[in-house]
Amino acid sequence: MDKRIRIAGIIGAIIFAIAIWVSPSNPPPIPEPLIQTDNEYVQVLATNLEKPWAIDFVDDKIFLTEKAGRIRVIESGVLLEEPLTTLRTANVFDGGLLGIAVHPNFHENHFLYVYFTYEKDDKLLNKILRITESKNKITDAVTIFDNIPGSKFSNGGVLKFGPDGKLYASTGSVSDSSHGSQDLQSLEGKILRLNDDGTIPDDNPFLNSPVFSYGHRNTKGMDWNEAGNLFVVELGPSKNDEINLIEPGQNYGWPEQECFGDEEFVDAINCYDPAIEPGGIVFYTGDKLEFENLLIMAG
Repeated sequence: MDKRIRIAGIIGAIIFAIAIWVSPSNPPPIPEPLIQTDNEYVQVLATNLEKPWAIDFVDDKIFLTEKAGRIRVIESGVLLEEPLTTLRTANVFDGGLLGIAVHPNFHENHFLYVYFTYEKDDKLLNKILRITESKNKITDAVTIFDNIPGSKFSNGGVLKFGPDGKLYASTGSVSDSSHGSQDLQSLEGKILRLNDDGTIPDDNPFLNSPVFSYGHRNTKGMDWNEAGNLFVVELGPSKNDEINLIEPGQNYGWPEQECFGDEEFVDAINCYDPAIEPGGIVFYTGDKLEFENLLIMAG
């Protein structure tokens, strides 16, 4: 893919992350979007999106989610007027249509995966949907994983394929008083690892369980470095936002620990107090921007 598009995607991810943190009850003034830039390697590909949340790439296409339920398509640098599809999602602060991931073999199967919040019997839940795309239209949709506990304020929602070809998803703790993140029988506050059809890999750390790691509060960013190490960022309750290095089967402490201090849990590698509201992360592998650290984090 053209590196300019990748860089634009990084900048877009930062803008997207900022958009979801604006409280609808008392929003601060938002500056006008940047339409032009003097940097030849940065392009503004789309404006006037409604609460965009996540993006993924394939060739000259960018697929992105809007929290209201629309999957939008940018093709050859142009935002298509018609969405790929519109899903019925819950209208809550931290929920709606969240993560999106393109299958590693998209050219053969045209699979997209999305994570979204919905309401059933007055209860908030999250699910993972596999969509088949053809010529920017949806041709099939199958729920591959369901009944992830949801809430108004903490749903996780990151969805990415790892270098091992497995699908990883982050889930949220339904409340700060809940201990579901510490319960291996609960899907709250976890990093999940799935096969591309939603089944459980045989080599997961816990037998017959989708749980890859636990003790998380609300993970909002996920990526792997060139060595294949998985890093995530997660929101603290009012401070103590974290960057964590994820190891299979490990416990990251929430709600018993924030950041570090208890030998029973894995310490965060970075802890932010005051909070910085971290969003998406990406390890930059291009050659157009100069950074001292290859990990880029929206915040």
